[in-house]
Amino acid sequence: MIKKILLGILIGLFVVAGAFVTYILLSWDKIYDVPYPDLQVTADSTVIARGKYLVHGPAHCSNCHVSSFADMVSADQGKVTPLKGGAPFPLGPLGTMYIPNLTPDSNTGTGRYTDGQLFRMMRHVVKPDGTAALSVLMPFWNMADEDLVAVVSYLRSMEPVENQVKKSEWSFMGKAIRVFASSFHPVENPTPPSYAPPMAATVERGEYLARYVANCVGCHTRRDPMTFEALSPEYSGGFEFEPFPEFHKYIGEDPELWARSPNITPHPNSALSKFKTVEEWKARFRQGRIIKISPMHWGPFSRMTDQDLEALYIYLNSLEPVENDVTETVFKK
Repeated sequence: MIKKILLGILIGLFVVAGAFVTYILLSWDKIYDVPYPDLQVTADSTVIARGKYLVHGPAHCSNCHVSSFADMVSADQGKVTPLKGGAPFPLGPLGTMYIPNLTPDSNTGTGRYTDGQLFRMMRHVVKPDGTAALSVLMPFWNMADEDLVAVVSYLRSMEPVENQVKKSEWSFMGKAIRVFASSFHPVENPTPPSYAPPMAATVERGEYLARYVANCVGCHTRRDPMTFEALSPEYSGGFEFEPFPEFHKYIGEDPELWARSPNITPHPNSALSKFKTVEEWKARFRQGRIIKISPMHWGPFSRMTDQDLEALYIYLNSLEPVENDVTETVFKK
């Protein structure tokens, strides 16, 4: 009798496990029916110039959408580097993403897609094929309409470069996380303004940049390494970045080094508190990259306007101080 009960339990477990696996395999690349934003690109040179500033500055698209380690370094240094994509973006046990080609090439780049598909990607985190991307990497859902138009208009104006990018590779764990974690689901009800706060040293401009353009809140918040859900107060640091051995070796650094984001709330022991004046803050950004393996996009941020750097400083200093000693920002486990 006991053997029959145990056998029944075992069979039940196999059935449940099989159903779970089947559900994951059928659902991980779900297609979402999300409408296209009612926005239009333009050939206006002023708008395109605004888009160029965002792409190569605070939105730092130019640091990620490259094809090689050499391009990563060049882009960070401010050299003109085609945004043709292809570079790997490892996500540990979840798999590896490959960065898309943003040039308007009609075979391998954004030239294959409509303006609506590109706007939807930025506004709702839904790719042209209808599947969802990782929202924490694309925090542009509440980017102002005028800035979204500027970015896409600039991308449309670039020289097309043919470069076939590999499809992202997801482990079973990665597929399961894509099914259940909200960070891999569309942003369905964004609340973007029509116009961005003016480029001036204000709290409003600083918050807009920190949340929806530069993504300071994404990296300077401790997150679950699997789901990327926040585990600590915003901007209090502690997000750990796994080593990228191949890239570390390329730049001559220890392939076992981890990085940890610092606390940038105005607590007396935070990284922000080291900058007693806005001039000191701006001077640090103008220096650019010092720590080679830092995940911070120092190159693009070093080229931000004085007004935008000042706005970030004012906004971060307006936050509630959070005590969180993240200890070393570069370390080994």
